[in-house]
Amino acid sequence: MTKDEIQAEAAKISWFHSLDLGHGIVTRGYDDSPNKLKALGIPKNLRGKTVLDIGAWDGFFSFEAERRGAKRVLATDFFCWGGGGWGTKAGFDLARHALNSKVEDRRIDVLDLSPDEIGTFDLVLFLGVLYHMRHPLLSLEKVASVTSPGGMVIIETHVDLLEIERPAMAFYPESELNNDGTNWFGPNPAAVAGMLKTVGFKKVVARSQLPPRTDLETIVQRRMVFHAWK
Repeated sequence: MTKDEIQAEAAKISWFHSLDLGHGIVTRGYDDSPNKLKALGIPKNLRGKTVLDIGAWDGFFSFEAERRGAKRVLATDFFCWGGGGWGTKAGFDLARHALNSKVEDRRIDVLDLSPDEIGTFDLVLFLGVLYHMRHPLLSLEKVASVTSPGGMVIIETHVDLLEIERPAMAFYPESELNNDGTNWFGPNPAAVAGMLKTVGFKKVVARSQLPPRTDLETIVQRRMVFHAWK
């Protein structure tokens, strides 16, 4: 595709990720993906590794893993690629074509993930997904099942109830969080760490993406990054 063709197609898409398509074309995504990348702590060298990106959407982190040398990258999504929200798979498809990428894709729900279906991976990315899950512990069991022995998962998620030390989760039965009915739970850091250990991860490290805030007006900005190893 020529630069003009890529620009024309990109202009038709509602982008979530801010993604460099080459030729000086950067998508106008809702998400500040480059700055989020800095906070995630993804290993800089993924040479020879296999990577799974769950909830890939436009694929920013899938393509970044490929750029860092991963030998296989699988991008999965279900809600966005299935038209459940305002996102679609069009951004991913265009970006993969524009970048001449070999990232694989599979439309599959989190709860359908299993080694038999997709294999296991050295690094699993579960970014911005956990708080959308109606069954968060079961979801993490599925994530653990596709993480290779000795492998690593990186989770980025909304958190809540930071003032409570014991594992706890806020439940949003309607649209209390960001006026979005697909946001179901706000776990606190102890709950995320506890669930990860319960499903088989031996070591969990919490990394703060944004400084914890306690005033109710900024609850929507409470997000953290967690690293866990099998």
